[in-house]
Amino acid sequence: MRSMLSTLFPLTLAGSTLGATYNIAKSTEGNAFFTDFNVIAEADPTHGLVNYVNLATAQSQGLLRVVNGNFQLRPDSTTVLTNGAGRNSVRMESAAQYDNHVVVFNVNHMPAACGTWPALWEYGPNWPANGEVDIVEGVNGVGPNSMTLHTSPGCSIPASGLAMTGTVKPGDTNCDTSVNGNSGCSVASGFSNAYGAAFNANGGGWYAMERTPSFIKVWFWPRGASNLPSDVNSGANTINTSNWGEPDALFPNTNCNIDSHFGPNNIVINLTFCGDWAGQASVYASSGCPSTCNDFVSNNPSAFANAYFEIPWVKVYQ
Repeated sequence: MRSMLSTLFPLTLAGSTLGATYNIAKSTEGNAFFTDFNVIAEADPTHGLVNYVNLATAQSQGLLRVVNGNFQLRPDSTTVLTNGAGRNSVRMESAAQYDNHVVVFNVNHMPAACGTWPALWEYGPNWPANGEVDIVEGVNGVGPNSMTLHTSPGCSIPASGLAMTGTVKPGDTNCDTSVNGNSGCSVASGFSNAYGAAFNANGGGWYAMERTPSFIKVWFWPRGASNLPSDVNSGANTINTSNWGEPDALFPNTNCNIDSHFGPNNIVINLTFCGDWAGQASVYASSGCPSTCNDFVSNNPSAFANAYFEIPWVKVYQ
């Protein structure tokens, strides 16, 4: 069976990665973020040093606002924390859920500081039964961007041979949340400016994710990219992903039945601190950050004055 799979794999993979044409299902910009997304004030499932506040508190504290037409999500940057309290921040989830679709994020700026763990992602109810797709994720302001699937058992990706600009992280081929400390099947971006300070210095860029029964793809185009598709640049009402070129990450259905591992998903925008990934002592220290994660986040509020998302728009196509 192993030799048969290796023989069939190139044909299966090639046939599974064709793009398609999609029409706009939801376009969110400016104040529409306050109606198209729900603010979720709940305990952080990643055990971060964070206090996710409700919509009224987020608006009154200036954590959610629209500046020059662009939506901003930011944490508290004035309070010294005591007694293990979390830093005020925001988690938002789309009111609508999506099965097969394309989502495009136009992002000008992202959080990039020691202790930060920002993410743009999707997940479904009864996690991990309906899957999770991490489109933008990283910690402590240090790249590369990580694009990852988290699923129930029985889903994996090849370690190599995928037509993408990114690279499968060593050992991270099993998407099952119950193994390998829930590292998932993860691809490191092939772009040095797809995450963190380098992303911000370049003025941001566009991320896109396409989910079909045959594959999940993630693209990144930095601001000013010569190969930026015109339909992405303009936020067109109709897009054709077959013209978008090689993705940054490709997760084929070769060893993963995508329809059985992914169901209706909500789109999530959030910023947490420390916790299960950013707060790991070895990860935090290797990022070149001072002290410990919890100590730094608690005692240096001004470090987060520029740790914000600025997003002109998010568009979903089906």
